[in-house]
Amino acid sequence: ATVLHVPVIIGALLLGPKKGAFLGGMFGLASLLKNTLVPNLSSFAFSPLIPVPGLDRGSPWALVVCFVPRILVGVTPWLVYTLLQALSRRGSVLQAGSMALSAVVGAFTNTALVMGLIALLFRDAYAAAQGIPAEAVLGFILGIVAANGVPEAIVAAILVPAVCIPMGKALKLNRAPLAAREPV
Repeated sequence: ATVLHVPVIIGALLLGPKKGAFLGGMFGLASLLKNTLVPNLSSFAFSPLIPVPGLDRGSPWALVVCFVPRILVGVTPWLVYTLLQALSRRGSVLQAGSMALSAVVGAFTNTALVMGLIALLFRDAYAAAQGIPAEAVLGFILGIVAANGVPEAIVAAILVPAVCIPMGKALKLNRAPLAAREPV
């Protein structure tokens, strides 16, 4: 479980999708460094320098798992928030609700894409690392999504509006949808 997606989502909503994607890239870089320097059971899925179980080398696909979902965490919440703001009148309750829903989308973007890519790209290796049959990987991963992804989404839904609304006001970003100034 992680909360590193929360600052990325906050950055995306306050600063726009380009800066959000950059922050997501930094989240991916932190994950790459952590999994390379302090490896654990599944680090092979996040670092090409960690050997994949059953092989004598790592996989470049680990960079996809490590970076693509995290970069998208800096884009998808902004897209959802911008769409919701365009569809509704702007008010603090609607703004907070739009931010909370955008945060949930961002959290699930991270969890679903990371775990989905692991299942797609590293199914057999992940099964070997976890000591489960390859056929059980999908169920195992869905359990992780439920156990980690749901609490991560709830935390994001609470923290993102609680930080973004006052920060947006302090930065005088409350005249338009927070990051609407920057196109994709």
